[in-house]
Amino acid sequence: MTSTRERQRAAARARLEREMAERAGKARKRRQTQAIVGAAAVLVLVVAGTVWLVTSLGGDDKKENTASTAGYSQCAYVEVPKEARSKQIKDVGVPPNQQASKGTQTMTIDTNLGPITATVNRADVPCTAGSFTYLASKGFFDNTKCHRLVTQGIKVLQCGDPSATGKGWRETDGTGGPGFNMPEENLPTDKRPPYPEGVIAMANSGQQGSTGSQFFIVYGDSQLDPNYTVVGTITGGMDLVKQVGAAGDDGAFAKQAGGGHPKKEVVINKLAMSDIQGG
Repeated sequence: MTSTRERQRAAARARLEREMAERAGKARKRRQTQAIVGAAAVLVLVVAGTVWLVTSLGGDDKKENTASTAGYSQCAYVEVPKEARSKQIKDVGVPPNQQASKGTQTMTIDTNLGPITATVNRADVPCTAGSFTYLASKGFFDNTKCHRLVTQGIKVLQCGDPSATGKGWRETDGTGGPGFNMPEENLPTDKRPPYPEGVIAMANSGQQGSTGSQFFIVYGDSQLDPNYTVVGTITGGMDLVKQVGAAGDDGAFAKQAGGGHPKKEVVINKLAMSDIQGG
């Protein structure tokens, strides 16, 4: 028979084994809990990092998208239908619709008499400045004549017709221009005189949205109706324009629009627009 002592020992071993099993079970549960907590913490960090990254990238995209539209204007350049074009039209395409509306440019008109320069403010005339920049890049004005001079009533020298057949402000009667038109900008409705000496402005057909490539330099205060885009201000070469004015015109357009061809010929060797400054 098993002695009492042996039974006691067996009972003690059984209790010890149970305690050890319980301890091992508790240890496993602690490890599982710690693993779950650790995984949850990692997950939280991952989610937080992902949210931060997406937000940051989204913010950058938003800033980039804002930057791509801020400081630009949408311009309504309208292509002239081919069936409506005269043989004097010089087609070099159409400028991009989106144009910078900040900063300034220098227009340099290199003539046979010397250079004429003007400052163009993009904020005032983003679409007209964009048109000049585009046409200049295509050599549109190069080797063209200033076709009209007016010395009575108003004092202007008109250029920008590649065919040099222009007769007046209106780009009609066979006068030349590009294959597109654009709306007028920066009209001097509150200025007296609206076209003072030293401004450079655009001719048009007399209808809204008919501005093309022809422009005029005002060399004496002129009381024109404020229907013509003021492009900028002459900064150099006004003395050359006044010399042309002093030489007079041939009166070829006296019965139509006034004035005529300049007696002192003006040839634009090249017209250039500088890069935008301060944009």
